[in-house]
Amino acid sequence: MGSEPFVKEFSWPVRVYYEDTDAGNVVYYANYLKFMERARTEWLRAYGFEQDTLRQQLGVIFVVRAVQIDYLQPARFNDALTVSVSVDQVGKTSLSVVQSVRRINEDTVLCSGTIRIVCVNAGTFKPVAIPMPIMQKLQHGESV
Repeated sequence: MGSEPFVKEFSWPVRVYYEDTDAGNVVYYANYLKFMERARTEWLRAYGFEQDTLRQQLGVIFVVRAVQIDYLQPARFNDALTVSVSVDQVGKTSLSVVQSVRRINEDTVLCSGTIRIVCVNAGTFKPVAIPMPIMQKLQHGESV
């Protein structure tokens, strides 16, 4: 699997489409979670960890255990956003990441959250150790 260590912060671009907005033409609150999910998937992919491959080859999947989120300012239709992922804490079977959503080229955080992710057996959904290739990157990356 991948050979680069996890970086301090990973960012992924997202465009706000009409379908992402509510009647007020602002991003519907639940869609920020979708944007964050996409960024976490791309974060793993950037280091060579495909979620379907982890399931097929190692029999594990990552599931969200808890979310704490703060909505600070609205994103609007057609905004170009950047969604960041930073590792906060790493345990044997779980990790926490801090994520934020900003407009591209702006410092103002529109939405931020901490997401706790658990590695589970794909068949039983019981917690299992994070696979060693991923754990090695987390332990040797700049973000831990």
